[in-house]
Amino acid sequence: MAEAVGVKRLAVARWELGQTHPRRPHRAVYMHLLNRLAQRFPEAAEPDEGMPTPTSESRGSG
Repeated sequence: MAEAVGVKRLAVARWELGQTHPRRPHRAVYMHLLNRLAQRFPEAAEPDEGMPTPTSESRGSG
């Protein structure tokens, strides 16, 4: 994913952990790749019940 977007792996890891957000133009490329993956694997794009998300995790802490 990082290679396709043109960033370091650490950048993608931080995006996925909610620590940072992708900047332009990387944001558009990253969103495009995620959308294409969701189209190709629609079952994987469905949220799992009980699976934590960055939003749900941040609500519990703080």
